[in-house]
Amino acid sequence: MKTQQIDVNTTIEQATSLLENETGISPALRSVFKLLIMLVKILADKNSLNSRNSSKPPSSDPNREKKKKANGKKKPGGQEGHTGKTLCKIDNPDDVEDIKIDRRTLPKGQYKDVGYKARQVFDVIVSRYVIEYRAQILEDQEGNRFVAPFPKEVTHPAQYGTNTKVNAVYMSQYQLIPYERVKDHFESQMNIPLSVGSIYNFNKSAYERLEGFEQWLIQKLIKSDLNHADETSININGKRNWLHCVSNSSLTYLYPHNLRGTKAMESGGVIPLFKGVLCHDHWKPYYTYSCIHSLCNAHHLRELERAFEQDNQEWARKMQHLLLEINTATDQAGGELSPEESKKFWKLYRKIIDEGEIECPAPIRPEGKKKRGRLKRSKARNLLERLKNFENDVLLFMDNEIVPFTNNQGERDLRMTKVHQKIAGCFRSSDGSKFFCRIRSYISTCKKQGVSANEALTLLFLGKYPDFITVDFNSPIKPQDSAE
Repeated sequence: MKTQQIDVNTTIEQATSLLENETGISPALRSVFKLLIMLVKILADKNSLNSRNSSKPPSSDPNREKKKKANGKKKPGGQEGHTGKTLCKIDNPDDVEDIKIDRRTLPKGQYKDVGYKARQVFDVIVSRYVIEYRAQILEDQEGNRFVAPFPKEVTHPAQYGTNTKVNAVYMSQYQLIPYERVKDHFESQMNIPLSVGSIYNFNKSAYERLEGFEQWLIQKLIKSDLNHADETSININGKRNWLHCVSNSSLTYLYPHNLRGTKAMESGGVIPLFKGVLCHDHWKPYYTYSCIHSLCNAHHLRELERAFEQDNQEWARKMQHLLLEINTATDQAGGELSPEESKKFWKLYRKIIDEGEIECPAPIRPEGKKKRGRLKRSKARNLLERLKNFENDVLLFMDNEIVPFTNNQGERDLRMTKVHQKIAGCFRSSDGSKFFCRIRSYISTCKKQGVSANEALTLLFLGKYPDFITVDFNSPIKPQDSAE
């Protein structure tokens, strides 16, 4: 391990050796020096952690350099078969402006009109659009009045329309724009007075309308063959809570809880009943449940990097290379290795584990010490024991086609939560976190199914679900919006 080009481990070993051989130091002073050396070691180890050898995000790396891509054989620009996004003229423009030639600038002579040359400018008009419904009133000879019925969704003298609600929820829950800035956008850009309370009510309405969707989602995840699970800390009104995620390539379920372990998992309603393959990062409470477990090898690669860099564990570097080699071979084989190839890699895997047992042995209990409790292990030893004891879960990806090498799907589905925390700092209330999770679950699931966020929210406020939901589950949706 090096810090600013200084080999910290070598320096500490030299200092420790000199300290042990020094005879003119009192026991008290020797203890102080040992304590200082230990503190230097701890701080140096912590300072050397980065996104390559720990779970720290790349954004936390000091002086982070972007990796340069190797020069490929492909030419710059769009490749063959790529669908371009070039702006093209349309046949039915919304407006046409005719440009006449100033004949005074032309040479004298006779001219006739032979057509025109067209260019189009694509622009956006952001404006308020107000519809006034005028219900006819008829009065008979006796003075009785009869009023035409208004549309069922028009219930107030003045109210917000569906598109206003959709855009407010889209901006606050999908684009993660704070309420005050959403309010300012509507007032300054569209001249629509909109309070923070109204935006809250729109989000609450969307949350309530999605109750049936959430129940449908839970049942679909329970019946899935593969799920990813992960959790991350969130700040709710200054207190640490946890946001849990259970997802796969077509579904996303997010929910908040004040705890991280089994009580939170049982509250979510999916993992305790799930019997398929659950990919996770070895958070021990997941092993409470009897599903098939698969461990995230992205975490293993980072931990192996740390074991090599900080603890000089050669077996860790070998294991890192082997896992990457197995992943490449599995991808080239179409997602699952042949029995012969799998057997070969199993032997190499166990051989490296045996080398690790020699290089990083378990701690030995000192003679005379009572057998009470488990002896403290180093991080490298803990990693070695995990790779040994859970080898089936580590290597499941090479023998089961549906199992991925990493838990990246679950981590990607949680990523925008961290972006929200960076922007807003925290959730003001538990209600806000619940709104966010359920609405984001709906939008993320819809996007995975090919339905845009705007379309999904529009259908929701019209009292409908997208077809992929209503085909499987006829959920009741409240037709009347609670926010005006």
